[in-house]
Amino acid sequence: MGNQTIIDDAGSGAPRRPLRVLLIEDSPLIRRSLVEAIDASGQLRVTAFADSPDDAIALLASESFDAVIVDLQLKHGSGVEVLAYLQEKGLVNSSFAAVLTNHALPAYRERCLQYGVQHFFDKSLEFDRVIDALHDYARERG
Repeated sequence: MGNQTIIDDAGSGAPRRPLRVLLIEDSPLIRRSLVEAIDASGQLRVTAFADSPDDAIALLASESFDAVIVDLQLKHGSGVEVLAYLQEKGLVNSSFAAVLTNHALPAYRERCLQYGVQHFFDKSLEFDRVIDALHDYARERG
């Protein structure tokens, strides 16, 4: 992943950095697919990833991200731990947070909504929708 600079579409010519995305996903195959899809537009860039809640929370505590994508089932724990941390630190409301999971049951969706997550996607049916939602967020911020 090389450095990318985006020229502001508003006509000012000022460079605009891509939005920084933290990807919390334990499957290398899905992670690779998401990184390719997210980085493709140049508006977004996956700058870090984690495959466990502890690693994700350590990254969130030490770096700032514009967007976070969380899988619920992770190595050594659950993405719900990450959502609780995001809510506790007030990060759910100040940045983009989405859940992308194979466990898209109504009970999981409801639990995630309780943590303030506004985007909840079924990994097997709505993979592209998380990318679309990220691009919408980047345009809103842009």
